[in-house]
Amino acid sequence: MAPQAAASIRVGIGGWTFEPWRGPFYPAGLPHRRELEYASGRLTSIEINGTFYGSQKPESFAKWHDETPDGFVFALKGPRYATNRKVLAEGGASVERFVTGGLLELKDKLGPINWQLAATKQFDPTDFEGFLKLLPASHEGRRLRHAVEVRHDSFRVPELVDMARAYGVAVVVAGDSKYPQIADPTADFVYARIMGTAEDQELGYSPSALDAWAGRARAWAAGGLADGLETVGGAPDKAPRDVYLYVIGAGKVRNPAAVQALIERLG
Repeated sequence: MAPQAAASIRVGIGGWTFEPWRGPFYPAGLPHRRELEYASGRLTSIEINGTFYGSQKPESFAKWHDETPDGFVFALKGPRYATNRKVLAEGGASVERFVTGGLLELKDKLGPINWQLAATKQFDPTDFEGFLKLLPASHEGRRLRHAVEVRHDSFRVPELVDMARAYGVAVVVAGDSKYPQIADPTADFVYARIMGTAEDQELGYSPSALDAWAGRARAWAAGGLADGLETVGGAPDKAPRDVYLYVIGAGKVRNPAAVQALIERLG
């Protein structure tokens, strides 16, 4: 058998436009129009939150592609119109509009899509599986990767893990968060959002916490489980997995510093 390709680890922030980053992260005098260019030169991924709130033009996706370096990858938040609804399985039209709305203009910089559910949305196995069936495996010959961010404790059951694995969809790992933690790998990639940064920490996290998260990313990439995180299902296969880790913490002004510290630890 041919050796399996090594997994990649990408670490980033949510969005790139945030006024308090001007100074601590963005240099004084940097034009706002160049902030994405600057951020993408120092981070390895960004999760685009604007796609959650409204549709974007194909030209915007193309522009973001052109402003970022080779090897950079975007994650996209799926639109709330598809996920913030009583019956998830009825969101097919919204899913289709999003997938066909120009995101392929990101080309090789298109990473996973995060479908974030409302915090009040409870686990209904039939409806949840109906939603998973709506997520296309590909579009115009381009493979699509999907992650689902569940935020209600009712999802912390083995049935959820089994279902996600059956459809090859990642369950977003909530780190240092008020949301339920389901750190079971369920796809050929892991999608984590960590939310424990603090403004009084120069790097957002303590050195030991940064070491721990870097170690977890390495463990996932090697096909293992992450130390110190809660799982609810059976053991996954041990194949290498690409890792997408986003620092989305409450101490938002420190998030870019935390990402850069993690990238440095990961080499």
